Amino acid sequence: MQSQIHGPIAITMGDPAGIGPEIIAKAFRDAPEVTRGCFVAGDTAALRRAAEQVARGAPVLPVALLALPGQALDLPPRCLPVLQVVEAAPLVLQGQVSASAGRQAGQCVVWAGKAALRGEIAALVTAPLHKAALALAGPPHNAYPGHTEMLQALAAAHQGRAVAELPVRMMLANQELRVVLVSIHLSLRQALDAVSFEGLLETLQITHRALTLLLGRPPRIAVAGLNPHAGEGGLFGCEELDIIGPAVASAQQQGLQVHGPFAPDTVFMRARATASRVGEFDVVVAMYHDQGLIPVKYLGFEQGVNVTLGLPLVRTSPDHGTAFDIAGSNRADPASLVAAIRMARQLSRSTRPDLIDAQPA
Repeated sequence: MQSQIHGPIAITMGDPAGIGPEIIAKAFRDAPEVTRGCFVAGDTAALRRAAEQVARGAPVLPVALLALPGQALDLPPRCLPVLQVVEAAPLVLQGQVSASAGRQAGQCVVWAGKAALRGEIAALVTAPLHKAALALAGPPHNAYPGHTEMLQALAAAHQGRAVAELPVRMMLANQELRVVLVSIHLSLRQALDAVSFEGLLETLQITHRALTLLLGRPPRIAVAGLNPHAGEGGLFGCEELDIIGPAVASAQQQGLQVHGPFAPDTVFMRARATASRVGEFDVVVAMYHDQGLIPVKYLGFEQGVNVTLGLPLVRTSPDHGTAFDIAGSNRADPASLVAAIRMARQLSRSTRPDLIDAQPA
């Protein structure tokens, strides 16, 4: 119903050489109840090509050209609303890394991020971009390894703050498990050095605030250890004793429902929720990227959603990449994108953007 839509949601096109346009076209075609009130911030020609490729003999999804984001709220289902936010250019070759594709993908994110910060859209959902293409695109896009860092920089500039003053965290979620990461895109050696009392406590505070809004109650947070068996009392490393344990204790003193550190080879199973059992925890805080992403992706890759916590806006994305190897083949699954749109709408309804920043609880 129209009354349930609180504002337009922008879906950025992603890298036009990847599967972003394809999964977007499929989402608008197959899930009209989810995509209602959404529009694509991207390139009209790239989305028209995607609509034609996914048709395969069926009627082609009509493309509706928008002049303003709000027009998406009044459109009928099963059309593909597009707001042209990049300069028109020749179509890029699918499945190939190029500076042109990276530039278009980056421009879409910049436009949507600024629109969200200005309050013109309720949320943004980002289709996958390719980091190598982003690097080839040149300034300013090559300054960022991905969406998260780009949006963090935009939000900090909008607020007149240094980037370091706006800490963000990545949460990956599916129907069975939620994981928040202490660090994001760092080498493993750098990620180990990044485990600090201050960084972990900040992560716990951001997680508590965001999940309280999402769940409507304080979340039960589990903390994974860094070392095998969570250090085994110092036998396999002292980070649990010197850093992680004290940060957990400090969060508990602030009233947060935080538990651990637990052995990382079992804590994700304890938090997993299935049809037959309720998870022991609502979310697990993992010490580094792969420690948290491997279990959550294994349990539900097709339904995985990436949520950026700590931004003064709502941003979600599907839990997969550009998949250049199948781009243009009509084989990409839109399920993760549809789940990301659902999550974005839920978050945009449950909170004002200014309440999901990174200030302590």
